Amino acid sequence: MKRLNRCFYLFFLAAVGVGCNTADTPQATTAADDRIDLVVFGDYVVTMDDAMTVHRDAAVAIDDGVILAVGAADDIVAQYPAAETIDGTGRVVMPGLINGHSHAAMTLLRGVADDLALMDWLTNYIFPAEVQFVDSEFVRVGTELACWEMIRGGTTSFIDMYYYPDTIAEVVDRCGLRAKISATVIDQRSPDAESANDSIQKGIGFIDRWQGRNSRITPIFGPHANYTLNAEQLRATREAANEYNVGISIHMSESPFELQYSKDTYGTTSVEMAESIGFFDGETITAHMVWPTDNEIQILAQRKVGVIHNPTSNMKIASGVSPVPDMLAAGVRVGLGTDGAASNNDLDMWEEMRLAAFLQKVDRMDPVVMSAPTVLKMATSGGAEAVGLGDTVGSIEVGKRADIIQVSFDDVHHVPTYDVISHLVYVTDEQDVTTVIVDGKLLMRDGDILTIDTGRVAAEANALAAKIQTELQQRNQ
Repeated sequence: MKRLNRCFYLFFLAAVGVGCNTADTPQATTAADDRIDLVVFGDYVVTMDDAMTVHRDAAVAIDDGVILAVGAADDIVAQYPAAETIDGTGRVVMPGLINGHSHAAMTLLRGVADDLALMDWLTNYIFPAEVQFVDSEFVRVGTELACWEMIRGGTTSFIDMYYYPDTIAEVVDRCGLRAKISATVIDQRSPDAESANDSIQKGIGFIDRWQGRNSRITPIFGPHANYTLNAEQLRATREAANEYNVGISIHMSESPFELQYSKDTYGTTSVEMAESIGFFDGETITAHMVWPTDNEIQILAQRKVGVIHNPTSNMKIASGVSPVPDMLAAGVRVGLGTDGAASNNDLDMWEEMRLAAFLQKVDRMDPVVMSAPTVLKMATSGGAEAVGLGDTVGSIEVGKRADIIQVSFDDVHHVPTYDVISHLVYVTDEQDVTTVIVDGKLLMRDGDILTIDTGRVAAEANALAAKIQTELQQRNQ
């Protein structure tokens, strides 16, 4: 009861703008029953709050999945006796990364078809392979493999769009990550539906089963694109999403093909077409957004549409260079995503950060155009805003859920360190992540995955891959 009262008081302090410093928080007692769950230490704590505060020799206090305090390590130790502590020597504590666009189960199609244009890749390789191979078992194993990869790399939240969403949700439930999971809507035969209307109806069933069931899992709709759904089907998806009070994630303005298709079919561009049918009348996350016009960028900003930049996938499929600096300048909410491992070919958000910065610098011939702090924000607090989780995660602040990671700065590529944010963006890779915590629960400690049987997943993934490879070879003979 004392702990609950203290947590309530801290939430009150956070609500009135007090409590970000340990000096503002009430003194904890030393009784064993009054110990908080966890204190995480770091040589640095990079909060990603509005002021981009970085604490030296600091710690984060966590209880019941909530951040209670962040500040000087000595103050945290004095005020918050903890049942468990995590050493921070040589480590940086920061918010977990937000992967704003993924197709998690497509880890099992990693490398199946490479070096192709988007529509050739989709229509001649990926869509046929999905119809042939994708079932609930495929999605279970592929999603477990993806969650293992994301945890290993410090991703704590992701937005997913794929088939058999119940199976995806069950995997996420077990492994401990946070996710918005889309019920895919597409107007063609798919692994789990026959048409757009069938997809919508099955999506409603998924939402009924999972809405409010787990605080880490949010069911949403995932209409594929305006070239696999017509205007009426897109409008019907929005109406269903609004009826059930859920969001939408969609591919939009991704490729030159889509640009031309929109002009030929709708007589306008993708964003303007969506605006004309009321598609943005509710929470919307748009993946890629490579080809928006100036007018469309204003629409995205005014409608508070989340945009997810996928630099690796966009580059690999030659979709184009998204005008991210222009969108940020206009006030568009922009985050980062990996896309699926079949088009990336990994789920490494550190790589996305580096490429997001470098791609814009060379495209604009301006080394200043995308700074390290800007890109780190896109992967954390800004990414959380883009996907509708900004009030919950994305920064280390009192009252937010405790989705945080530790990054080791012991390796040679971090020696010396002059600017910790520069190193996080331009130096760090997924192998530097040592600890992953979601909702206050440890998912990885000292590089050991705690919530996934990685040996079993690897064996199952390799067995399925061998089957897929054999059948593809037979089909191509």
